[in-house]
Amino acid sequence: MNTIIIGIAGGTGSGKTSLAKGILSEYGEGEVAVIEQDSYYNDLSHVLYEERVIQNYDHPDSIDIELFESHLQGLLNGEPVNIPTYDFSTHVRMDKTNTITPHHVIVVEGILTLHYTQLRDLFAIKIFVDTPADIRFIRRLTRDIHERGRTPDSVNKQYLATVRPMHDQFVEPSKYFADLIVPEGGENKVAVDLIRTKINSILKNI
Repeated sequence: MNTIIIGIAGGTGSGKTSLAKGILSEYGEGEVAVIEQDSYYNDLSHVLYEERVIQNYDHPDSIDIELFESHLQGLLNGEPVNIPTYDFSTHVRMDKTNTITPHHVIVVEGILTLHYTQLRDLFAIKIFVDTPADIRFIRRLTRDIHERGRTPDSVNKQYLATVRPMHDQFVEPSKYFADLIVPEGGENKVAVDLIRTKINSILKNI
């Protein structure tokens, strides 16, 4: 099977996931698979919970980049891979994995996906979702409280301590590696249409 990988980066709460879902809805699950960078956080089960809580999860070193790269390379080679499952409430990698089989289009999304040279080299299309900081923070606050069991105080502290400085240092500069900068993520229907057209063109020529 001919496979292409699309990398979608952008700040926390920028709309990366909604853009990935927008692409998925254009094709259906049989054609497109979505892989999240967050699945590849380093396993910290050997570290005390009190220490796991204060880790910097927005630094590039927090990602198991070797496993991430090998899985993407495996999919390009036509091999199924077992994606890790990460528990955000306890900050450990779970025993359960999700098997992804090769698809025509693999969408990889995460704040740092355009930061790593070895990942960028695998992407046929590199996209950066650009959304104002206040909107991104409100989205993150809502998500972390409702989906990840966090308190508003813990979200605020983490944002000021690591999320914002890491965004400025690593995430924002990665936009210059993008082929396409998309304002507002999946809400941008014109961008989704353009991406679909480009995907079809690449697949046709493979």
